[in-house]
Order: sequence, then structure tokens, then C-alpha cells
Amino acid sequence: MSAQNLPNPPYYAVIFINQRTEDDAEGYGMTADRMVELAQQQDGYLGIESVRDDTGKGITVSYWKDMDAIQYWKNDVEHQDARAKGKLDWYQDYQLQIAKVEHGYRWIKN
Repeated sequence: MSAQNLPNPPYYAVIFINQRTEDDAEGYGMTADRMVELAQQQDGYLGIESVRDDTGKGITVSYWKDMDAIQYWKNDVEHQDARAKGKLDWYQDYQLQIAKVEHGYRWIKN
């Protein structure tokens, strides 16, 4: 399910804001792609959106059915390895926030 077709609330958003280093761009890109692929296989995964500007600042929001799904994803061994690599090589800094979505709507210009 894409982030554009989220279910009716409530659900959860994991907001990951980060500043990339200039190190190992190819390895980072491959790992980021793998993490999206792996997350999509997780029970309770609902979607993801991600942007990055030309200074390396990025925001990724992943959407989850409940806190149990988020915890299961956090404990995935491959995801843990990627987070460790991120701390070591890919991120200057990052923050993560989890929010419960109680209400939402979408408008599309025709």
C-alpha cells in the first residue's frame, strides 16, 4: 500500500529526520532501497514517503498499523545492522519521532 492510500485512522507514523554525510553514497542508496523492500514485507506496514534536499537533509515517514508492528520492525536484525551502519558512516545526525494519526484527509486538484 502506498502512503497515498492510507487506511482510515488511527494508525502510526514514524518520522525519521536526518542529515547525511558525504560518505559511501552508493552503499547508502542500496541499503535504503533494501530497507524499503524489507519494511514492505513486515506485518502492519502501511506505506512510506521520503524526501531529501540538496544539502543532504532527509525526512522519511513510514506508516504502521500499530506500535507492535513498529517494535517488530525496530527489532528486525537486518534493520538493526543498517541503523548501526548509519550511525557509523551515513548520518551526521538524526532524530526519530512516533506519532499516532487520529485524523487525516487528502485533497487532489483535478
